[in-house]
Formats: sequence, structure tokens, C-alpha cells
Amino acid sequence: MTTTAPRAPWLGKALPAAFVLASAVNLVTVSTGHGTVETVSKALLMPLLAATAALAGAPRVLLVALAFGWGGDVMLSWGGDAFLVGMGSFALGHIAYLILLRRHGADRSRAASVGSAVVYAAGLAALMVLLLPDLPADLRVPVAGYSCLLTAMAWAAGRAGRLAAAGGALFLLSDTLIAAELAGWGPLPVHGLWVMSTYIAAQALLAAGVCGRMRSREPRAAALTATGSAPAAP
Repeated sequence: MTTTAPRAPWLGKALPAAFVLASAVNLVTVSTGHGTVETVSKALLMPLLAATAALAGAPRVLLVALAFGWGGDVMLSWGGDAFLVGMGSFALGHIAYLILLRRHGADRSRAASVGSAVVYAAGLAALMVLLLPDLPADLRVPVAGYSCLLTAMAWAAGRAGRLAAAGGALFLLSDTLIAAELAGWGPLPVHGLWVMSTYIAAQALLAAGVCGRMRSREPRAAALTATGSAPAAP
């Protein structure tokens, strides 16, 4: 099922532009240390992206995933004990993405599915071996569980096409950078810029990939309806 949105042509331009502007402001401020503006702009990212996706007729589960992403953004901005709450919110978002991709993704060839699964599994195993010993003891189990869930989402994103697949991979990269910093590896120069640029791109590509997938299915569903055949249930 998809959301319904009023047809307002100006919104179709204003919302994506506002998302791009908020993203640019966040990336500049995360690099220059303007804390308040950075926090506010970060909190605006997912609501603006969700509104853009809703206007494009996105499935409600996508909006749920973005809402949990917003919760994670806000919690991680607070820092301290809120970190685990933020991680939990992102984890729920990944579960929503998995449900979404299961419902609306296309079947892949066996070779492509197995091949990508092997690559992601190998990457996850390497991450666990290298990073877990250097993480604080109280974070090892939560990070391990979260990493497994995130890797599964990144793999499943390939079901929605190349844009979503790139989004899943970038989400994995972004959170790996965070985990590496927690393990005492770095931080990289302009670490926040790398984390946020890959994260923003990841969410935008996932949303674009899913919405594009939905649009590509509409003509086929309309043709099936016109011929008297029932389209596949979402």
C-alpha cells in the first residue's frame, strides 16, 4: 500500500530542495564545528526526506524506516547513554527496510543473490574479527547484533535495484566509520563529514531506489488491470 499525497507541483520542487539545503548545511557545520546548527539541520534531514518520499507515493513502511532513522539521528546527537537508544532506533529502521524490500523488491538471480551474500558475509566477518576486540566491553554485543542486521539490510537492498543497493552499501560504510572510531581507530580527518555524507547519501538512495521501483511497477499493474488480470499483491 502506498501513501496518498495532495498534488501540489511546488511541493515537488520545494521539498527536495529543502532536503538538499539541510544536507549541505549539515555537512558544512559538521566540518566546522557549529554544534547547534549542525544538530538542528541533522534533525531536519529525515523528516524532509520522508515528506519528499511521501509526495512521490512511497510505501508507508519506507516512511516508518525513515522515522526510525530520524530517532537515531536525534539520539546520537545527544551522545552519552543515548547512543544505545539511537542504535536501537536505527536497528528498528533496518527491520522496516527488510520488510519493505521483502514486499516490494524484485527477485534476483541465484548467482547474484549468493554472490552478494558471500561478499557481505565476508565483510561482516572481517569487521567482527578486527573491530570487536577494540570496542568497549559493554558495546561488543550490541554492535555485533546491529552489524548483522545492517549487513542483512545492505544485502537485501539489492532487491530494489542499483540505487538502493548503493544506498545499502553506503549505510554500511557510514556505520563502519562510527564503529571504527568507537574502537579507537582514528578518527579520520573530517571524520564527521565522511560519516554524514555517506549516511545522507545512503538514506536518499534507498528512498529513491524504492520509489523508483514502485513507479516502474505501476505501468505493469495498470496493464494487468486493463486486461482483467489481478496484479500481484504488494
